[in-house]
Amino acid sequence: MEISDKELETALQDFKNSIHAWSDAAYHRPRTLAAEVRHRSWRVALGWALGCFLVAGTVSGGIFERNHRLELARTAAAQRSADLQRQLHDQQAAKQTDEGLLADVDTDVSREVPSALEPLAQMMNDDETK
Repeated sequence: MEISDKELETALQDFKNSIHAWSDAAYHRPRTLAAEVRHRSWRVALGWALGCFLVAGTVSGGIFERNHRLELARTAAAQRSADLQRQLHDQQAAKQTDEGLLADVDTDVSREVPSALEPLAQMMNDDETK
């Protein structure tokens, strides 16, 4: 089975023509790949931008929450300090009030005549001196 040169040349020429036809068809068909890549690149960029925005929002929200809690803690500490000082002041005032009341009771008890009867006692003292 010997192949003649003519048959071989025809087979090779047919193969060459089919390759050229396929190549021309592939070269002349519309290119959608570039639009897909462009569209896909915008999606990737948009995805990254949204991701960065979410991370920035989360971090700033955490920082804001931390500062808010610190401010509340400072306010609560100042409130406790003011309450303690007010209680101390009230205790001192009560102590002074108690001491003042005890001093009043002491002077009232040490009087010879109660303050309500003092005018009568003065009249009697005036009568005795005359």
